[in-house]
Amino acid sequence: MTTLQRTRARPKADSEDLGIVDGLVQLSFLVQTILGRIAARHDLSIIQVRMLGVLRGREPGMLQLAAILNLDKSSVTGLVDRAIRRGLVRRITTAEDRRAVHVGLAPRGQELAQGFAREVERELSLLVKDFGQAKRKRLSRLASELVREGARLSQATPSAGGAGERR
Repeated sequence: MTTLQRTRARPKADSEDLGIVDGLVQLSFLVQTILGRIAARHDLSIIQVRMLGVLRGREPGMLQLAAILNLDKSSVTGLVDRAIRRGLVRRITTAEDRRAVHVGLAPRGQELAQGFAREVERELSLLVKDFGQAKRKRLSRLASELVREGARLSQATPSAGGAGERR
């Protein structure tokens, strides 16, 4: 093992700044681990949890859902089909265009999504329990800015197929 490898493998001191890249990446790992643990308790995958979260309070069309989840339409169709079999979501047709299919939470999915959100809030709150109100507010603002910037950048980034911008 080289000196560089030993340095990278050694845990950093509690007060040492991880840097923006390592800090954000390790934070994302931490949050994904928490989400995965809660999802497993409910026999859900991370992508199923993401779908339930997206569907809280809205009923997007299949293409819109695919774009939000960053999946192709066939993957979303399978995801929705499996969730329907479990009684979590339902397909909705609109009176204006009976061919257009939207997806919404079924009562069981609504309960599960609300319960999941409470569990996530409880576990993530433990991470910031020692933060004062000002520090929590600052973290919330910074996280919100990053999410908005990420959404803006993903809309401006050409799709994998090279067919232009994603909207």
